[in-house]
Amino acid sequence: MWYPNLLIGIYLAILCCLAVYGFHRTILVYLYYRHKQNRPEPKRRFTEEELPAVTVQLPLFNEMYVADRLVEAVAALDYPRDRLEIQVLDDSTDETQGICRKKVDEVRRRGFNIQYIHRDDRTGFKAGALENGLKHATGEYALVFDADFMPLPGMLREMIHFFSDEKVGMVQARWGHVNRDFSRLTEVEAIMLDGHFAIEHTARHRSGRFFNFNGTAGMWRVATISDAGGWQHDTLTEDMDLSYRAQLKGWEFVYLFDTVSPAELPVEMNSFKSQQFRWAKGSIQVAMKLLPTIMRAKVPLRVKIESFFHLTNNFAYPLLLLLSLLLLPNLLVRTNHGVREVLLLDLPLFLGTTMSVISFYIVAQREVLPRGWRERIKYLPLMLSVGIGLCINQTRAVVEGVVGKESEFVRTPKHGVSARGENWTAKKYRAVKSLVPFFEIFMGLYFAVTLAVAFRGGHFISMPFLLLFLVGYLYVGSLSVYQRR
Repeated sequence: MWYPNLLIGIYLAILCCLAVYGFHRTILVYLYYRHKQNRPEPKRRFTEEELPAVTVQLPLFNEMYVADRLVEAVAALDYPRDRLEIQVLDDSTDETQGICRKKVDEVRRRGFNIQYIHRDDRTGFKAGALENGLKHATGEYALVFDADFMPLPGMLREMIHFFSDEKVGMVQARWGHVNRDFSRLTEVEAIMLDGHFAIEHTARHRSGRFFNFNGTAGMWRVATISDAGGWQHDTLTEDMDLSYRAQLKGWEFVYLFDTVSPAELPVEMNSFKSQQFRWAKGSIQVAMKLLPTIMRAKVPLRVKIESFFHLTNNFAYPLLLLLSLLLLPNLLVRTNHGVREVLLLDLPLFLGTTMSVISFYIVAQREVLPRGWRERIKYLPLMLSVGIGLCINQTRAVVEGVVGKESEFVRTPKHGVSARGENWTAKKYRAVKSLVPFFEIFMGLYFAVTLAVAFRGGHFISMPFLLLFLVGYLYVGSLSVYQRR
């Protein structure tokens, strides 16, 4: 019959596509090690008298638990006060307004140049707030921090000297984590982010590829923003959009691995999923908007290839969801496929997708935590499972990005949680509810059946991989339902 062969063919084709994206991670690890020693150095260092004026922009929307902490951390930056301007860009509709106004008045009395700028509408969301702030800014450079960040005092001085090179348009710092040991979920989130900031950013920057400003803990030359077309709000990742437009204009970006800005990780699964949804949909929107321009641009082929993988890597989620749905039918029709076929076809492809990801994150943990990385890698199986469990949420994001469905910028709820054991459940901010968790739980039950079929059919080699799917869907779905109670 043609049906079983077609089903097996589609299944193997999806595995091949996922293996390609997995191989891309291996390439990034190679580029990281090849260029690891090429640490960026400023063209020259400004003297104390030469230090330029900097505007620190703090875009906020309903951040009552962290707004005070953020402003206080920015006020502690080691920089001449006569050349430091702070903008609290508050679009809030709740008690955050009062908290911010009070804090701004307090900091101003201490001698700081600080402004409180409130908008009654959220036109353009975060991009609109940043754009509006620049109309009033006096600094030649703009340093941006989201509400959940706690910049360290020396950070600004470490970054500013790279702008002594007039070709540099943006400098990005690495994200740290103030609450990575709060729970298993925050441990997983930290590992995922470390992979991006330790390996991806470092490899792309030091090998001459494009990389992106991450929306926070980065500093822009204001002239670069203007030259690249300004902040635009037709995507959910305005930071990535502007980054690619600026680099296409010829501006150079710098990534500082050793300059770290701590931030709060989401402690709630639904908030984490909301954040991941926005990033995934936004990257697809940027791909649809800019990939044709990038491919036609007069930039090296290596830049085009890396840009393609960077902007399209979330397409792996729909592929992963299709693979999830096909695993049970595939087991049912492969009655004649024994151990030999599995070892020749399935196992190499599964290893190509999973081992490349595992090695990628092991390298990241070794670089971020040279002395404690072995303690962290025990969370890698759960991280793999969570990545699988997210694929329904992320597939929805990809589809919406491709079809052009518009949605508002939904900020990730922050609770001001930084230590294990702190209670966040009584705080008011929650992610928007949806039916997605129930589909995730259904998929978990689907994989319970799949595991049973694999056991009865003697597909024992496949069972560890199927277990990753089972745990991933049930963990993500059940924790989503439990925490939103």
